[in-house]
Amino acid sequence: MIAHVSDVHLDTGERSTERTRAVMSYLEDLPYDLDAVLITGDIADHGRPEEYELARELFVSRHPVMVCPGNHDDRAAFREFLLQQPPSKALVDEVRHVGGAVVALCDSSVPGRHEGLVQDETLAWLEQVLAETPETTPVLVGFHHPPVELHDPYIDGIRQFRAERLEALAARHPNLVAFLCGHAHTAASTTFAGRPLLVAPGVVSTLRLPWEQRAHPLDHVFLDQPPAFAFHVLDDTGRLTTHYRSVLL
Repeated sequence: MIAHVSDVHLDTGERSTERTRAVMSYLEDLPYDLDAVLITGDIADHGRPEEYELARELFVSRHPVMVCPGNHDDRAAFREFLLQQPPSKALVDEVRHVGGAVVALCDSSVPGRHEGLVQDETLAWLEQVLAETPETTPVLVGFHHPPVELHDPYIDGIRQFRAERLEALAARHPNLVAFLCGHAHTAASTTFAGRPLLVAPGVVSTLRLPWEQRAHPLDHVFLDQPPAFAFHVLDDTGRLTTHYRSVLL
């Protein structure tokens, strides 16, 4: 079982810190060990070193933790102050064997831009990961930006673009069972490349959908909704089930 967290937007302020701490404490207090905790981007709100230092403290867990950057993140600071690696603007891609599956987290961030793109370098890396994975082993692929429209104009305008390249890759690897992402700040499920696309809700805020009441046109999020995340359960038959959970503050 995997916990899927996204969009904590740590800014060193009390609000984002306490909401992230509440989610991580909830996961830490579970009576069972998780195979992994995936955190799919927008770790920092401004890409500052002190935000990643705080994230490193909050993400300490008995469960294995995997992270990828989002559009609010800075790759060099992400590497140096969160991952404690030499500072580099290189793409941040990670793969791990998690339980009986493989999880590949891809960097879909574009420096200086809010929309996303999986670069050719990452696509080649993911192709190799899938080629080296036995056909009987399921693979989950995660990134920050959703590669399809979610029917919210604000989010759709900054989604992942040129996604047909990723779709073509998926067609060559039937053991790729699902895509996981964040960015939208709303619990959502749809399909992409014939697979489930599962969107984690936001920890820091919740998207106000176009058909919901708003005080003014730029009132994009609810700030009073509780932080939330997803549990993904992949059973022995390869069937994936997702549960969404809110955490009371």
